[in-house]
Amino acid sequence: MKILLATDGSDCSKAAVNAVAERPWPEGSEVRIVSAIEIPYAPTTETWVLPDNYYTELERAAKERAAAAVKYAVERIESGKASGLEIITKIISGSAREVILDEAERWDADLIVLGSHGYNGWQRFLLGSVSHAVATHAHCSVEIVRQKPVTKK
Repeated sequence: MKILLATDGSDCSKAAVNAVAERPWPEGSEVRIVSAIEIPYAPTTETWVLPDNYYTELERAAKERAAAAVKYAVERIESGKASGLEIITKIISGSAREVILDEAERWDADLIVLGSHGYNGWQRFLLGSVSHAVATHAHCSVEIVRQKPVTKK
């Protein structure tokens, strides 16, 4: 079985990583851990100019976050019940929804696993929902892992 695990290092992504790590998968299964790097574009006017290294620093920081997210996922899977999975990692520049869908199609994944931030209403409208876009456009099955809400005592 080919499992594409999308992660960005957030708590909801870690819940998806845990879901993959703690499940027994069929022998010979492989997991491709993918993290997308999306650099925001900030249009400027002539009166406000960004420093020369602005985008370079943004890209460096995004790559570091993606590498940390992928490293966490690899270590967690190797220490869980799914330790027998063959693990492949990729960090790809682009929109998260496009990266996930394109990589799943290119690799012919059987399952995409990703977390959900749980946005609704205005948050979803303003920020969009990667999990919703993936679930509605993927060529294969999609598992959206939701993080259990923290209860206050």
